[in-house]
Amino acid sequence: MTDRQSFASASLPRHLVRGTLGFGALAGSVLLIPAVGPAGLLLAPLGLLALRGCPLCWTIGLLQTISNGRLQRSCVNGHCELSAVRHAR
Repeated sequence: MTDRQSFASASLPRHLVRGTLGFGALAGSVLLIPAVGPAGLLLAPLGLLALRGCPLCWTIGLLQTISNGRLQRSCVNGHCELSAVRHAR
């Protein structure tokens, strides 16, 4: 993982598990308010931790994880291009 891909995970299943835990904890924190009161909001920080700060950061990481190794950025003279990497089979 490079600095440009700071939101990507090592694998897609790992990233999806983090998303499930994060979004589940955020939803649970709100849904538990009627049952346990404001104490249910204690799940919110755990959800944000699993999502590495915010749901949008997780979504960006999902896109980076999916495209990891498939796209290559090259910059020449201030002009950058994104191209697909061709793998020999």
